[in-house]
Amino acid sequence: MEANGKQTVFVVVQLTGGNDFMNTLIPYGNDIYYDSRPVIRIPQEEILPLDDYLGFNPNFAPVKELYDEGSVAIVQGVGYPNSSRSHFRGMDIWHTSEPDRIGTEGWLGQVVAQMDPLKENPLTCVNIGRGLPRAMAKQGVPITSVGDLDNYGVMTGISGEERRRQALDIFQKMYGQAIGSGPVREYVARTGLDVLKGADILKKAPEMYTSDVEYASNPIAQSLRDAARVHLADFGTRIIYTQHGGYDTHANEVPNHPRLLTELSGAIMDFFQDIRDHNASDNVVMLVFTEFGRRIRDNGSGCDHGAGGGSFIIGDRVNGGLYAEYPSLDIDKQTDGDMAHTYDFRGLYTTLLEEWMGVEGAPIVGGHYEKLPIFAKD
Repeated sequence: MEANGKQTVFVVVQLTGGNDFMNTLIPYGNDIYYDSRPVIRIPQEEILPLDDYLGFNPNFAPVKELYDEGSVAIVQGVGYPNSSRSHFRGMDIWHTSEPDRIGTEGWLGQVVAQMDPLKENPLTCVNIGRGLPRAMAKQGVPITSVGDLDNYGVMTGISGEERRRQALDIFQKMYGQAIGSGPVREYVARTGLDVLKGADILKKAPEMYTSDVEYASNPIAQSLRDAARVHLADFGTRIIYTQHGGYDTHANEVPNHPRLLTELSGAIMDFFQDIRDHNASDNVVMLVFTEFGRRIRDNGSGCDHGAGGGSFIIGDRVNGGLYAEYPSLDIDKQTDGDMAHTYDFRGLYTTLLEEWMGVEGAPIVGGHYEKLPIFAKD
């Protein structure tokens, strides 16, 4: 699919651990928020209001700036029925779009198979980070994974190969128990050598890149800098994936969550400023997601695993605003104090697949789900 005559590019940022959506997009107009969170609540005078009910965490100010210009769509209450509070299972569901059984293929791996059916470009999909996210796993589909683009570029052939073998070994250890060692070994055998093919090409990206944007030194900022460099190098990359960890805020949420949101929002703003400066932003959309939200009540130090959360779709072609419904805070109507999901994540995937990537959604998400009007039309 094309946007303004260029192939669309999809950037995914995974918030690993279960981001506290209620402290990211805050229902400051509801007294239940303050009553339920005596320890971790954000003072009302510090919140960045979107309307009379909802407002952003003050540490999310850069994303608020993008929201105000109309470039951020917020999908509220996103999740799935019978939410799993397991990190592994929850993320597995998002990666495979299989809530009812253990899936064997990643949703993005299936997309790559359609985008590059002849496997001509090993850089159609690039992961910035260690290992291979299960979202990208599909037998015979080559995915290039790089932890650090600068170091990747100066590796010798031997060390580069060894690093990639380690990445595949991590993948095998992570997923072997879930879907069986046989399918994982077969996937690694068919895909392992393919992931080496992008090495020599990717080495050129840092040499081709100049920018006035000064990214922070934290991991997500550096990962999104690498994402920008891959995109701007024009290697034909259609999907870029990366992660930001640390969102499992059972304890010490007061110091840690604001820091995470500061790092994330600053990195997102720098990424879009960078590609805008290079006139390369109009065909890029970013998804920011997490495996589940967290409970309504705090636990005296943080908050525990929940259900309904929230996702962000960001880009120049996005119809910014609020989508779906913010979950009810009436604890008596919730299951074990969770924020219930109000919108199925498979509808979000269908929207992204069909309206941005030009791929039929139903075969990948396993059915037909409500789409959202989050993309501007020509």
